[in-house]
Amino acid sequence: MTGQKIDGIAVANAVKERVRGAVKALQSDGVTPCLATVLVGENPASAVYVKNKQKACTEVGITTKDHKLPESFSQQEMNSLIDLLNNDNTVHGILVQLPLPKQLDEFATISRISPIKDVDGLTPYNVGLLSTGRAILKPCTPSGIMEMFDYYNIDLTGKHAVIINRSNLIGRPLYNLLLEKNVTVTTCHSKTQNLKEHCQKADIVITAVGDRTKFVLTADMVKDGAIVIDVGISRQDSKLVGDVDYDSIIKKASYVTPVPGGVGPMTVAMLLKNTVTAASINKGFGSGS
Repeated sequence: MTGQKIDGIAVANAVKERVRGAVKALQSDGVTPCLATVLVGENPASAVYVKNKQKACTEVGITTKDHKLPESFSQQEMNSLIDLLNNDNTVHGILVQLPLPKQLDEFATISRISPIKDVDGLTPYNVGLLSTGRAILKPCTPSGIMEMFDYYNIDLTGKHAVIINRSNLIGRPLYNLLLEKNVTVTTCHSKTQNLKEHCQKADIVITAVGDRTKFVLTADMVKDGAIVIDVGISRQDSKLVGDVDYDSIIKKASYVTPVPGGVGPMTVAMLLKNTVTAASINKGFGSGS
């Protein structure tokens, strides 16, 4: 058998089209959705990520406010900036690009963002809502994966999923989103024993290791007809690669995401969706809105 490639670009474009419609509806009601981006330091990868997110915003009619800050930016200055953005009625979403320089506390910084402007879905308040199945603003990569399942009409009920990741960005929120869809979920990580056996039993394998030198998901690790989602991304011989040996697994699995062109475009698309959702939530908050 040969499985079907999950086309993340096509799914992302469908999300963007819905976002464009929502932006026009908000604009007709006097609200122009706006995302404030915060980038500290000169990390080249982070700068590219922020630029791509701003470009995507422009494509769908979302305005951006760009804050490029020096590497030496202090926690007190960061707190003041976030307070300013929280109180700015023209700003609907706040994105602090991670990782931050070592003098800045990531948890304290993210926690300071207003939950109704938290387009990454990472504040403790929104994390708590996610764990109870009540979140509105959800982390972008995990919600992008769920969007792909919906787009391809993949029925998740009763399936067993293995997630190879336990981070706050991917593994933990994805665990909760899958539980909401009545999936039985196993979380694996660097200390998991018999990882291969866990994967072989799974209907869905979602891997987000991101280091090809340490881990590759090979065809002998998945069962026939499995659904394989590759969130990992790294460079190998100047090429972007994921965690999955795509060429061999596509011959065995029912659905597989490629790298690039799989989960990556979904992360940006869901950020746009969250920004429009935040603009809808914020409408009616504060004077003059």
